[in-house]
Amino acid sequence: MNVRESKSASFLSKSSKLNHHHHAQQQHGSQDIRPSSSISNSKASYSSSGVVGRNQTRAHHHGIHDRKGSNPDFGFLNKSKTTSSVTGTTSNPSWKSCRLCALTFKSPMEFSLHLREYHCTKEGGSFVCRYGLNGVCTTLPLEGVNDTDYDSHVAKEHSCISLCDMTNSKMPSSATSNDPLTPSVVNDQNKWTFYCSQVNLPAVLNDPRKSKRELDFLTKTWGETFVEKTEILPSLHLPNITRSHFDGYLRRVTTRLKAHRRLDTLSSSVSVELSGKQSEAVRLKDHSSADLEQIPKMFFRNDFALENPDTFEAVLPWSQFRGQRLGDTKSGYQSSKLLQEKLSHYLDIVEEQIAQQISIRSNAFFSAMASHDKLHENLDTTCTAIRELRDKINSIDTILAQGNLRILKLQISRANYVKVFNKLKLMATVHQTQPTIQILLTTSEFVGALDLISTTQEVLTQELSGLQSFRHLGSQLVELEKLIDKMMQQEFARFTAADLNRPIDEDCSIDEDKLTAIVLGMLRQHRFSFLETYREEVAESIKALIKQTVVHAVSSADNVDDANIGSLADQMRLLNFPQWLELFQMVFENLAMLMNRVKETYVVIKRLVDLAAGMDPDLQTDPVPAGLDQNGLVGEADEATELDNDDQADESVEVASRVDDEIPITSSEKIIHDVDVLIAPIEHSKLTQSLQDLLLFVCDYAHDRCLKLLIARGKDGFLERLSSGEFVSLSRAIEKFVGKCESVCERRSTSLRGGLQNQANKFISRFHDERKTKLSLILDSERWKQAEVPAEFQDLLSAMSRGDISLTLLVKADSGGGERRPVELVEIGNQKYSIVGTVLLLLKMIAEYCQCAIDIPSVTADILTRLIEILQMFNSRSCQLILGAGALQLVGLKTITTKNLALTSRCLQLVIVFIPIVRDFFALKLPAKMQGLLKNMDKILKDYNDHVQEISNKLVNIMDDSFRQLLSMWEVKAPVPSTCFREVCKRVRKLYEAIADLLPPEQIKVLFMRLNVSFKTHLRDALIRSKVKNDGGPKHGLVTSDLAFYTEFIQSLDGLDSIIDNMDDVWDWR
Repeated sequence: MNVRESKSASFLSKSSKLNHHHHAQQQHGSQDIRPSSSISNSKASYSSSGVVGRNQTRAHHHGIHDRKGSNPDFGFLNKSKTTSSVTGTTSNPSWKSCRLCALTFKSPMEFSLHLREYHCTKEGGSFVCRYGLNGVCTTLPLEGVNDTDYDSHVAKEHSCISLCDMTNSKMPSSATSNDPLTPSVVNDQNKWTFYCSQVNLPAVLNDPRKSKRELDFLTKTWGETFVEKTEILPSLHLPNITRSHFDGYLRRVTTRLKAHRRLDTLSSSVSVELSGKQSEAVRLKDHSSADLEQIPKMFFRNDFALENPDTFEAVLPWSQFRGQRLGDTKSGYQSSKLLQEKLSHYLDIVEEQIAQQISIRSNAFFSAMASHDKLHENLDTTCTAIRELRDKINSIDTILAQGNLRILKLQISRANYVKVFNKLKLMATVHQTQPTIQILLTTSEFVGALDLISTTQEVLTQELSGLQSFRHLGSQLVELEKLIDKMMQQEFARFTAADLNRPIDEDCSIDEDKLTAIVLGMLRQHRFSFLETYREEVAESIKALIKQTVVHAVSSADNVDDANIGSLADQMRLLNFPQWLELFQMVFENLAMLMNRVKETYVVIKRLVDLAAGMDPDLQTDPVPAGLDQNGLVGEADEATELDNDDQADESVEVASRVDDEIPITSSEKIIHDVDVLIAPIEHSKLTQSLQDLLLFVCDYAHDRCLKLLIARGKDGFLERLSSGEFVSLSRAIEKFVGKCESVCERRSTSLRGGLQNQANKFISRFHDERKTKLSLILDSERWKQAEVPAEFQDLLSAMSRGDISLTLLVKADSGGGERRPVELVEIGNQKYSIVGTVLLLLKMIAEYCQCAIDIPSVTADILTRLIEILQMFNSRSCQLILGAGALQLVGLKTITTKNLALTSRCLQLVIVFIPIVRDFFALKLPAKMQGLLKNMDKILKDYNDHVQEISNKLVNIMDDSFRQLLSMWEVKAPVPSTCFREVCKRVRKLYEAIADLLPPEQIKVLFMRLNVSFKTHLRDALIRSKVKNDGGPKHGLVTSDLAFYTEFIQSLDGLDSIIDNMDDVWDWR
């Protein structure tokens, strides 16, 4: 607090007290207004009861009104103006009271502070005085003056004293003395004491330890919980005061208390004697009260002033002077005289009461004057004792205190010198910051340089703030930090470009130390964009590597002429499949090696990110506990304290190498517990995710570029024209590369697989169309005659029956022409099948479809769908050709014989054998969500069985028509056997001979049992029509002979001896 603020605070406390004192004077009336000289003169005039006394009283009364401010100038008098009294003229200094605020002051300094606080305004740097009418001072310029000139103005124009006198009047007059040897009783002018401390009244009354205040507006309105209740702990520097501390004081005052009680006893006896005198005083008081009641209450009011029109009218009624104004001079004179007499009477009563009060208190006044001399002697004795005591205290201070205080002062000075010395050493160290940073940057110690910059900035902010010599160092360090950021970004770009673009066959590991320095520096600065830079570099490297590999393959090919073909893609399309597949595999190998490099860099960066987050990359533990600041970073140690306590010679180098000492460099080292955490946990999570996304991007981008290469080669339909073996080779190469990529990024990439899937779908579509067309053409040209079976086909079908789809056997079946002789029947298990050549082709196609499912698992569902379509096509076309007699027009058959039907049935039965085997094969290949496709295989199996049954029904229908035709012309007559039965047996024999070598005995037996039933039915109808009965007659004998012939014939056929047991059921119609 400056001097002006301290003066203002002192003035506030004093002005509050003065205001209270002025209010007390107004409440007590006129008893304290008149001076003693007026009182004595009034007493003399009262004793003589003359006119002079009344005139003097009136003059005194008018003097009172002048001080009240009844003149029109509001009390602003000139410097020479004085206030009159009865006895003479006394000067009234203008600083005693404020003419505007009605306040009184004890010294010119208090008056000057009051004018500065309430009657002065500050406009810019100038002070404008407002002490005057309408807030304008006529003696000071309106533009204002400075602080010193304002004090001179107040002292000269308003206080009417010199500025030096006003300054010397700061202390009250009661505390000063003309004798320099006489000490002040209150304080020592040369030393500060507790009497010099001044506190305003609100600060004294406002007790902060009080928990609840009755007049607190906040807690009264919004409750006690609105303001926090802070418990103030007792001071540790103050002793705990108990009652025992006052025991000595109580012992000392006990004697005085007893003497005081004896004096009270004596005073009670004296009061009895004075009771008579008091009764007289009471009587006089009652008499004076009766006299004062004659005077109107208006004259005793605090705000009594004749300037008030109502007050003036009440004191001097205007109606009494109206007659004089209208011409009634006598009446007006009488009224004025009466009014003067009345007012004089009021004045006499007041003066009489004043004289009585003086006479009553005269004894006390003279007693006080008598005791004044005794008090003066006591004061002299006290002052002498105080002077001696102060001399002793000064001697003690010189001998005991000053030496020790000087020691303390020297100790403080020494501590300050040490601080200055440390500051100078710190400044010397900071001065070496920039050269040290240059040295660190030459060795790529980016983290050490950044740490040194951060530490230096912290020292400049906390320890060396305000130094002019270092005022530009902070901005220089900021620019240097930005330069280091650019250097790290450029170094990282150069490092990654050199690492990714070095020859593929070069077998050397990554420069881990350099990468560590760069990455840790970027993590230190929270520059995480280096991952995006690395992503772009990897993408460019992949593109360049693929292009370089294609150029090398095209240039080494013999069938490519560079002069005739413009673009590289066109030159690549001239490569045949082996050359192109070799190119594709070379691209895969190069990309795999490049991705291994990327994975190696990823491992290093991932380890550094874990270390920067305070995590052990080997254990993957939580971050090391440390105090985090608002940015999520661990607060660094106070480097300024270390600079103060340690040697400073190599301190900058130590600060620069601190990161190298704390952060491990190789992956085999464990984390240090006091490592600086450079990134927050949330930033560690984001960086980890970004690194994983980087690996995924590399794999996906490599797949995309390979897919573009694949699409570019397949624009002319090259891939669709591949054989199944070539496409399988391509598919296996792609799957191998995809597996390597999945081992790197640990996630399945879909782009290249999707392209392969698309090409596989096209391949399967072409593959299916070729076989569908081939099967359709063979079926249309099939003559439905039994064909020989090559031994290679027999081996293939035998393996298929066991669930083994062998690519070797399939290749042998395609080549054919072996040394082994073909067989007539296909043997599967214990069954032999007579087949046509189309069925061999169909079964070979089934094996090829199964092999495609093995080679290209991604299109298994599509292959199954296409295989079902092939089976449906064979079933429907064979039905159309045989049962529908379509072969008559296509291949020129004269008729569809029973042998054709039996051979077709046997072919269908062979296919039926392999359908469940194929179903089980695809059940193992299909995923769970596609197992529903197997229901179509069950439907195909049912269709084939139905077809076989239809062929069997067709054979039965053919013989049924023959039986109906022959028995319709049968006549029961000799010879026996009849011609009809001979023809029936002939046709049955012909059917038997046609199917005996094609169908198995079980099926032949079932077929002939159905034929026997049909024959019996038609024979029964013929007997009914011929009316031959089982009566033993001639016709009955002829029929019995024919039946015996028929039975004997059927039983003579191989394997049919048991189908006819009894023919007597033909007579059951009766």
